[in-house]
Amino acid sequence: MTALHPHSAQSDGAASCTSSGSCPRAKPLAEIDPEVAALVRDEDRRQTLGLQLIASENIASAAVREAVGSVLTNKYAEGTPGRRYYSGCEVADQVEALAQKRAQALFSTDYHVNVQPHSGTQANLAVYLAALKPGDTILALDLNQGGHLSHGFRLNQSGKLYKAAFYSLSQSSDRLDYDAILGQAREMTPRLIVAGASAYPRTIDFSKFGEIARSVGALLHADIAHIAGLVAAGLHPTPFGHADFVTTTTHKTLRGPRGGLVFCRGEHQKAVDSAVFPGLQGGPLEHEIAGKAVAFHEGLQPSFRAYQERVLANARVLGEELSARGWRLVTGGTDNHLLLVDLGGVLDGAEAQERLARRRIYANKNLIPFDTRPATKPSGIRLGTPAMTTRGLGEAEFREVARVVDDVLRGRASDADVDARVAKLAAG
Repeated sequence: MTALHPHSAQSDGAASCTSSGSCPRAKPLAEIDPEVAALVRDEDRRQTLGLQLIASENIASAAVREAVGSVLTNKYAEGTPGRRYYSGCEVADQVEALAQKRAQALFSTDYHVNVQPHSGTQANLAVYLAALKPGDTILALDLNQGGHLSHGFRLNQSGKLYKAAFYSLSQSSDRLDYDAILGQAREMTPRLIVAGASAYPRTIDFSKFGEIARSVGALLHADIAHIAGLVAAGLHPTPFGHADFVTTTTHKTLRGPRGGLVFCRGEHQKAVDSAVFPGLQGGPLEHEIAGKAVAFHEGLQPSFRAYQERVLANARVLGEELSARGWRLVTGGTDNHLLLVDLGGVLDGAEAQERLARRRIYANKNLIPFDTRPATKPSGIRLGTPAMTTRGLGEAEFREVARVVDDVLRGRASDADVDARVAKLAAG
């Protein structure tokens, strides 16, 4: 009998499936589940017709999505390549090893990499589990100043299992103050220092963080979830060689599927791999890992650096135009892919987010450094350029994006006028 592809219309994968194609699994989504199919179409339409300015979002390629939707989703592969619990992992081993090799090449590093984490938070938790004991001290950027939930926030597991201390930005410049961080590190003597942020628009000096960590006998963990694409392209200083651990997501500036990575120096390999499995996760998502491998391959192409250069250029002009229209940018501008805009009391971040979303412009409310407002109604919004740069917008278009955002926030244009301008921008 001729072997058949498991998703072929002629597959006999179950007794109820016949060569006539009556197997439900061989039918398209719209026929099997029109309700979900309609929701997928609605989301596709929302993304296509709107302006995606959320800094943590991007648009994965069709090739990445094809890998993520592949038959690899059917395979259980607990363990690591060559050391699996289940049989039949020959292909999964090759996929995962390829993803690891490409990740190392993308970041020009010989650090060990575990490609299994389901998210950036899972990657961070793996570092803590590998490097810390419950009650050990973490020193990280305060969430209210641009840090991340998984860097010790009290409601996150990282803040419940470990003693979290936080450094702040300079109140005069809203930038990292490395001398102050050094002083705090000497006082707190943390086991682990976290260098990274989710809403910091300036360059992070990982070499200085490395010096601080070494001076107090701490390990350094660099979380580059937001800037990973810039680091890979050589447009932001690398943490490799300075940090003991490097984590990232794969879906922001890396433009891959949703997921995470953990890199570490060789001496931490066993602890990190054990922390991911069985410490935190069960079977890895091999279909997502395949998507990561595709994204890393895309990132190794010359066009990827050109894309990241456009991301930076677009962020700069977006900031310049907003500043020219009277909006204060936290730190006065940006070195990376995002902007943090102080709304100056014109409206709060929640109102701004909702007002923009009604016109198909998607941004997110955000605290600004030393904010006096609550996180639910903060004083700022965060804007990013990766997704719409992927969509093909350039500097001229981003100047118009700034003008549209300004008009919406200040109520200076009619809904019809804004909708027409958004539609034109979204159409490319």
